[in-house]
Amino acid sequence: MSTALDRATLHPAASRWIELWNGQQALGWDHHGTPVFRFRWAPAGLATRRQLRAMRMCPGGQEPYALLVWRNGKRWAWLYRLDLARPARVPSPAQLNALDKAMQARRTCGLCGAVASYCIPTSDGRCIDCIDAANHPTGYPAAA
Repeated sequence: MSTALDRATLHPAASRWIELWNGQQALGWDHHGTPVFRFRWAPAGLATRRQLRAMRMCPGGQEPYALLVWRNGKRWAWLYRLDLARPARVPSPAQLNALDKAMQARRTCGLCGAVASYCIPTSDGRCIDCIDAANHPTGYPAAA
């Protein structure tokens, strides 16, 4: 499945009743053997990765079952079956500690060493205060 989806086969006028894995039918259409549903047309029992993550689940190695499209096929997301989804792994305390250290390193200014409440841009490596101080050495913004 390419990212540039063929709009001719994704047009809602091509919709028909599609037989699902559980024997029910849903309104959608077929795109090279994959069921496709419009936004809010997806049947119950299917979820995107973000919806699975919100339920603390993961696809669990299953292939995507269907495709969800919106904005005339410009935006799309894979749909996974909920009955095959698995619970997401719970990180260990050591993993959580390592993530905390990594996030603190991303928030630490490379010039002054201050820990900011935001991630420091990797392109510059300096906090906003250090960038402002370098641009305006007197401490006052330049007159426009």
